[in-house]
Amino acid sequence: MPSQKQLKWSQLRVGLTVLFASITLAILIFMMSGTAGWFTRKIILESYFDNAGGLRVGAPVRLSGVDIGSVTRIRIVDGKPATPVEVTMKVNTNYAFLLKKDSIALLSTAGVLGETYVDIDSASAKGPAVVDGDTLAIRSQPDIQDVVRASQGTLQNMDALLKRLDRIVAFIESGQGSIGKVIYDPGLYDRLNSTVSEFKSLVDEVKNGQGSLGPLFTSDEAYKKAIAAIDKLNVVVDELQQGKGTAGKFLKDPALYDNANKTVANVRQLTDDINAGKGALGKMTHDEEFAAKLQKTINNLAELSSRLEKGEGSAGLLFKDPALYNNSNQMLVETRELIKAIRENPKRYLTFHVKVF
Repeated sequence: MPSQKQLKWSQLRVGLTVLFASITLAILIFMMSGTAGWFTRKIILESYFDNAGGLRVGAPVRLSGVDIGSVTRIRIVDGKPATPVEVTMKVNTNYAFLLKKDSIALLSTAGVLGETYVDIDSASAKGPAVVDGDTLAIRSQPDIQDVVRASQGTLQNMDALLKRLDRIVAFIESGQGSIGKVIYDPGLYDRLNSTVSEFKSLVDEVKNGQGSLGPLFTSDEAYKKAIAAIDKLNVVVDELQQGKGTAGKFLKDPALYDNANKTVANVRQLTDDINAGKGALGKMTHDEEFAAKLQKTINNLAELSSRLEKGEGSAGLLFKDPALYNNSNQMLVETRELIKAIRENPKRYLTFHVKVF
């Protein structure tokens, strides 16, 4: 039977073994976690938020989804009315190469109902690495409550829209309005059915070759005439391509093309000469003295026509004086009567008397 001393020594060895195993396990856990090991140096960072948003002490601090530390203190400080919540974080220096002074800290939530943690965004950071005691800028991110509050107005509008839609559907179901009459009016259904029946009878008549459209679909004569017309058109096109006929010569005769080209060239040369001031037309176009004389002549003609319209001068009287017109007309009448009388009795007017002394 073991003695009392041997029993105590056995118990002591078991206790020491358990204690040593527990310490070893704790050290391994801390070293494997990489966030808060005893042998890893850490630095303190701070950020100031307008609202803690459910953040608690001990919440994780993550960089690109990886835990790099934890929140050690949350308090409200004086002198920062816009961002009074001070959050102190202890992070692992193993990730200092991605932690920059211009990195952004924001509060995020793991899922919809998960815990709130500090997420550090270094995607756009280009500054130097952080040191102990640095303050990271923040970026506000709406939480689920903000989303719910923002969506309340939209939900209210949707509710009002659905109620209005219900009223419209009820109005249509009661047979009111244009759409309601279209759906529930039996007379409209009867007219539509009658129209469909008439259209069916029309299609049947066309299929049977009746009416004007029927022969076009059922008779071979219309098809033959269309083929003959197409053949004639092909013959005309072939003759045009071969240069036959007047139109064919227009298309194929090079002499006609040369003449047309020469005519265009002559017209171009004529316009160039006119623009250069050559020839009579060119001088008329560029001579300012001739233009002035032409303008003066046009003005004189305008003045003359105005005077004629007013009845001024002899020519104006010819246009305006009715007495002169009447006298001229009377003279012409008397002249015609005199000529008529001479023709009827020439001896009376054409008798010569010769006296010999």
